[in-house]
Amino acid sequence: MPHPPLISQRAVALQPSLTLAISAKAKALKQEGKDICSLSAGEPNFDTPEFITEAAVQALRDGITRYGPAAGDPELREAVASKLSETNQIPTRPENVLITNGGKQAIYNLFQVILNPGDEVIIPAPYWLSYPEITLLAGAIPKTLSSSPDDGFCLDLEKLERMINNKTRLLILNSPGNPTGRVMPLVEMKQLAEILRRHPQVLVMSDEIYEFLLSDGEVHYSFAATAPDLVNRIFTVNGFAKGWAMTGWRLGYLSGNLEVIKAASALQSQSTSNVCSFAQRGALAALTGPRDCVFAMAKKYNSRREILFNGLNTIKGLSLVSPKGAFYAFPQLPAGSPKSINFCELALEKVGLAIVPGAAFGNDNCVRLSCAVRSGVISEGLKRLDQLISQL
Repeated sequence: MPHPPLISQRAVALQPSLTLAISAKAKALKQEGKDICSLSAGEPNFDTPEFITEAAVQALRDGITRYGPAAGDPELREAVASKLSETNQIPTRPENVLITNGGKQAIYNLFQVILNPGDEVIIPAPYWLSYPEITLLAGAIPKTLSSSPDDGFCLDLEKLERMINNKTRLLILNSPGNPTGRVMPLVEMKQLAEILRRHPQVLVMSDEIYEFLLSDGEVHYSFAATAPDLVNRIFTVNGFAKGWAMTGWRLGYLSGNLEVIKAASALQSQSTSNVCSFAQRGALAALTGPRDCVFAMAKKYNSRREILFNGLNTIKGLSLVSPKGAFYAFPQLPAGSPKSINFCELALEKVGLAIVPGAAFGNDNCVRLSCAVRSGVISEGLKRLDQLISQL
């Protein structure tokens, strides 16, 4: 009699993170002594600001090492609520905030408590690669809304409205965006809100993790602030990883409708319980301390983004929408090039360049490059990319 399979169907269908896989492969090759230039990083290369680290160290000295409330320490929830109310113009109470193990858990928890099997989730592409996978883990169906570099990766709002049906449960927004670096303008958000008013069954998740990483002259708008009448249907996801260079701290948050936050907190209480107690003191220091460090890092990214953008524009055959935020560029490969996965394999093999295939983000004709590295590394990576394209 055959044994039942060891792995569940949802686990079999799950795709591992391609960005993490590329980074791991590049690191392994480096350890073998290979000359690898990596522009695949999805995290800041800065150290966490010292005053944040010191707050966590002091918390350890003070014995803040025990279990805490599953939804997060009250002081941190209050600080997040204040930040959302004052910085993002989203009136928020502490009870409407859940502290999570990174932004990814905020998304996972939200999807688990609002989605049912068969629900449809509209995901504008290019998208962060975990959105479809977390959707599938909730039993829902990802529906891709494609956009083109030819029109600046703008949302096709007419196409979006045609996609909405009685199964549509959620729309995902990400601005500033990964991988394109696109920043949604206010006028587009207001037009989108008009569509959502006509379809009251559709919820919105707004992923704003890159909010502080903006080109000069760009402004970040929180979607919930632009449509206050829809606030009960909008969930904001954010965290400390990108703005404060705290990726390894695993600190994120979810805010929105109280009933949903309570359900997501209950889910967290039965899965991971509270976020690391002393790490939360670091997050509290980040929110209540000066933001000079955030703006200084953002200024560095602006300089590096310009180097990356200008360099890509000199490579024959590439076409690129100017990134306005985050720390990525998402150029379209020259006509006749291999598709993105093969192209990235060739880049690693032939010129020792680690970049991420656009296939992971829903566009197989593009690749993602990061400027979250030193300027010299960016310049070397551009040189290697030019060399590869010349060979092809």
